[in-house]
Amino acid sequence: MDMAQFKAVKVKLGIPGLSIMDRYLFIEILLPFFFGMGIFTSLGVAIGTLFDLVRRVTESGLLITVALKILVLKMPGFIVLAFPMAMLLAALMAYSRLSSDSELIAMRSLGISIYRLVIPAILFSLLVTGLAFIVNDWIAPAATHEAAVTLEKAVSKERPSFAEQRNIIYPEYRIIQQEDGKETTVLSRLFYAENFNGEEMEELTILDRSQEDVNQIVTSQSATWNVAQNTWDFFNGTIYIIAPDGSYRNIVRFQHQQLKLPRAPLDLANRRQNFTEMSIAQTKEYLEVMKLSGNKERVRKVEVRIQEKYALPFVCLVFGLVGAAMGVRPQNTSRATSFGICVGLIFSYYLLSFVTSSLGIWGILTPFLAAWAPNILGLTAGGLLLVQSNYLR
Repeated sequence: MDMAQFKAVKVKLGIPGLSIMDRYLFIEILLPFFFGMGIFTSLGVAIGTLFDLVRRVTESGLLITVALKILVLKMPGFIVLAFPMAMLLAALMAYSRLSSDSELIAMRSLGISIYRLVIPAILFSLLVTGLAFIVNDWIAPAATHEAAVTLEKAVSKERPSFAEQRNIIYPEYRIIQQEDGKETTVLSRLFYAENFNGEEMEELTILDRSQEDVNQIVTSQSATWNVAQNTWDFFNGTIYIIAPDGSYRNIVRFQHQQLKLPRAPLDLANRRQNFTEMSIAQTKEYLEVMKLSGNKERVRKVEVRIQEKYALPFVCLVFGLVGAAMGVRPQNTSRATSFGICVGLIFSYYLLSFVTSSLGIWGILTPFLAAWAPNILGLTAGGLLLVQSNYLR
């Protein structure tokens, strides 16, 4: 191949300034990227889901069709984790091969700098970052939630382990129009339970302002969600009917009372605490509710998880830069060696991420630093490696 054409020939792909060298490097990155996506997704699915589903099929009688459905629904969650790892492997393998075959030396002999050579890897990693963000926020949470619900319905006798929750607060708001035409948000209903043991709410107080001319306060010793009738069953409580002027209209004591209230407080206390099943918007809503509960540790944890949802897709950019910076160094690296280096870097990065996340939950680091510190350190390390590689021949 005549290397001089890298400077002269332009390929009409709709992107200004994209040369045949860029297209060549894109293809070199694309093939190992697909290989990495396949291998890392397969490993994640096998370790995280497949073995457990096989055990349930053989021991618990789970239908194979249901198991396959759960497997497909869990796939997006593992694809999200595979994106950055595949990006690292692709950049490292592509540039290592070019370096081993002296193609990078030939390109640099034409006056092309190291910084120009890694631009295709950075652009590719940005594309992967955007795709990872879409899957991570729009597809994976809903699919993971559906997989969990499907599994629970299929093996209803098996209940997941549950940690007791305290101070469950769920507010509802509505928008009203004022006399001047402006809209304002007011509290419509406030649901409070002192404790949730996994089966029933205990020591409840509900302030209901959803009706125009009457307010009511409901207190109850316990309440459970009635799945068949889609209502709440309250036990041993009192309903206080309050007139608009603040006086009591009526007081009703009951042993058992069904009330048409939303299921949301149960979702809040139970399933929706799994952050892998929540989008960024849902996690922010959950954060507002947690702030009302006064549980500062839980609030910090939710704030860290929100920042991690933003930071995770950008790991693709970090790994793309680090992989390219290491790959352009003069070397003779085989694919097996590249894969080994890739595994070591992935392990080190996620170990650091686990440490900083824990420090954020403990309050030692801010939620932003807890989530973004590994990315910042990774970009810094990648930049330093790239600068160092520019002076190596």
